Amino acid sequence: MSQRRRRSLALLTSGVLALPLLTGCGAGDDDGGPAAAGQDIATTTRDKVADGGVLRWAVDTLPDTLNTFQADADATTNRIAGAVLPQLFVLDAKGRPVANPDYLEKAEVIEREPKQVVLYKLNQQAVWSDGREIGAADFVAQWRALNGKDSAYWTARNAGYDRIEKIEKGKTDLEVRVTFNKPYADWRSLFTPLYPKQVTGTPDAFNEGARGTLKITAGPFALGAIDKKTGTAALTRNARWWGRPAKLDTLVLTAVPRAERPAALAAGKLDLAEIDRAGADRIALAHRDAAAKNGPGTGGAPAHGPGATLTPAQATLSWAVAFGVDEDKAAAETESRQKHLASVERYADEQKALRAFTVRKSLEPAYTQLAMNGSTGPLADERVRRAVARALDRRALAEVVLKPLGLPAKPVGSHLALAGQRAYADNSDALGGQDTQAAQALLADAGWRKGGKITEPAGAKAAGPESAPQDDSKTPSGPGTGNDGLYIVGQDDGTNGDPRSATGARPRTAADPAGAQDGPSPVLAPGPFGAQQRVSLLAQAVRAAAARPEVLDDTAAARPEVLDDTAAARPEVLDDGKGAPARDDAADPDKGSPAPAPVKQPVRTSGNMLAKDGKALTLRFVLPAGPGSESLRTVGERISTTLRKIGVNTEIVKVSDDSFFKDHVASGQYDLALYSWPATAYPATDARPIFAKPEPAADGSLLVEQNYTRVGTDHIDQLFDQAVGELDEEQSRELMRKADARIWAAAGSIPLYQRPELVAVKPGLVNAGAFGLGAPRYQDIGWKKAPTAKDKKK
Repeated sequence: MSQRRRRSLALLTSGVLALPLLTGCGAGDDDGGPAAAGQDIATTTRDKVADGGVLRWAVDTLPDTLNTFQADADATTNRIAGAVLPQLFVLDAKGRPVANPDYLEKAEVIEREPKQVVLYKLNQQAVWSDGREIGAADFVAQWRALNGKDSAYWTARNAGYDRIEKIEKGKTDLEVRVTFNKPYADWRSLFTPLYPKQVTGTPDAFNEGARGTLKITAGPFALGAIDKKTGTAALTRNARWWGRPAKLDTLVLTAVPRAERPAALAAGKLDLAEIDRAGADRIALAHRDAAAKNGPGTGGAPAHGPGATLTPAQATLSWAVAFGVDEDKAAAETESRQKHLASVERYADEQKALRAFTVRKSLEPAYTQLAMNGSTGPLADERVRRAVARALDRRALAEVVLKPLGLPAKPVGSHLALAGQRAYADNSDALGGQDTQAAQALLADAGWRKGGKITEPAGAKAAGPESAPQDDSKTPSGPGTGNDGLYIVGQDDGTNGDPRSATGARPRTAADPAGAQDGPSPVLAPGPFGAQQRVSLLAQAVRAAAARPEVLDDTAAARPEVLDDTAAARPEVLDDGKGAPARDDAADPDKGSPAPAPVKQPVRTSGNMLAKDGKALTLRFVLPAGPGSESLRTVGERISTTLRKIGVNTEIVKVSDDSFFKDHVASGQYDLALYSWPATAYPATDARPIFAKPEPAADGSLLVEQNYTRVGTDHIDQLFDQAVGELDEEQSRELMRKADARIWAAAGSIPLYQRPELVAVKPGLVNAGAFGLGAPRYQDIGWKKAPTAKDKKK
């Protein structure tokens, strides 16, 4: 099995929005180029934060496992780990890894030749909750569990651990020496989180012992009760914590769907919740109505919410029916009016309660991109992909989403980093900026002409700008992306060619799509970045892989909401270069004989639409149809309009959220799609599978890893390989910038804008909100002290 095929999938996010050669742009300053949107967390010094209190923090789901290295780990898994387990390196406000002084006095590379050696010097006060010192034994146990050599461990990711040769105690019990057999630039990604040896020391403890509980912890909080009935997980202040004590008594993670969060906030069930654009708008309207001092409407009609669109004529008709002579209709209308009135009153009460909340805003550590499937059809021609990209006004698209929110609307210039991170550089000039004439010239050079003859089946309906929503009931079943989307980050699973997965499961086949195994179903695990960057959407892709024989998972620990959002093994996606395998209806007795092919008749393209070799230039543009994806669909429709102006027709296909990724993006059933990727502090490790060149398999299929555009080059792969083994940090970043420039030039993925982060915060809550690129500091979160008489005099 090739090294590439062994690399595990970690995290993809389907982009639901509220879900090149280096040029003169350079790499920016030491802070990572252009200014990024900062954190919006009501920063307050600890002396002004009250001791005690409870915080109810919304999460998408309760976790299926508390082991972040397993396939079905999700965002809540990582949030809990961030509060209760050692995090040797955390991300600062600019998305850069920094040593955590609560656990490390220092960590550095002390030798480069003949082999890389990293020395960790641990905080002498750092102990597990059972009183044992954190030490080399914990490092050794985690390395052996994750290096991929023992398939009994159900691991989701192994990148970096497979490069370690040995781990030993240093001169004292507080020192740990890690020797690598191959240089590893992203060594800071390792041992975060760090589990006690009691969890990682045996396969049984690793696979099952840490799924539902963590008996031993070492963070500012300890794990309390997880109640599936109430959908809550309680974290309590750790009495053995040696650092600055947590301000809160209890942090309660509460599972609430995003669409229900405004009502939960208004009902007093939540204090802190990430919300979508619709939720933020409700809070803004509540503040506006309060300022107007006249309630949500005038003259008895609400200005927004239930009944806001009711016209005077409709109201009159409703009154007439309710008081008419038809008793049945009158009774039904009266009941309807009463329900409507109750709904209006309930909405008004919620709006009144929402006035108390503040919406904190930043940009998520993720960007939305336009993906172009380069494996088949017109987009297999690089000139057509470049033409589509050159037609787009990326700044205008960013403004559509971000400007109304008052957030920076500069388009993202890198596939591998975001503004503020040291690796960031705007390499988009390798492709070129918006230029309609250049786009048209590229299309002409590719042979697409106006008014060309096309051949269509008799009676066929011409592809319009938008098709009816697709019926996904006939597509393969399985979990989807969810409204929050998926994030993907790939990793090496370290199986060293073992055909069994890192979890010990058989590879999936058409006859046995799930793979025979004991234990949890495989899912893809997140890459080694901060908890706020790990998304819960990961598990879907791999579950989708289990349902679809086209996707093979040779590392059953995979956890997808990618293939998610954001996975232990990474499902290998097989692609014959022509999209998903064709269905043989003739071989299916339930479907009968195939219908005869319709007679094709020549027609001509109309207007400025382009054609070539008897076919019109039409691209299938797949978008999610669910709630929360409105902004994404708006952006897609703007792109469609833009492309129509240069003669490219788009057929917009809106599909259900649970089908968007698994049945369309992952399987190659699309030409254009919008979804998101995460930013990572370790792009050489995490981003390579996303942009790796697809590799032919022995059976003639195509292994695409997590590169769902199916566009890649050998040179890009070589630059990633060089970067991950380069210990000079600036040289490694320079190699990543060169790789990014070539990714731009290949024009498979076009970054558009960073996703907005909107968080509703209760008054008085400080050091929490929109964390942006940074990680929460859980022990500092709390409720602001009430002002004293002395403070009031000041």
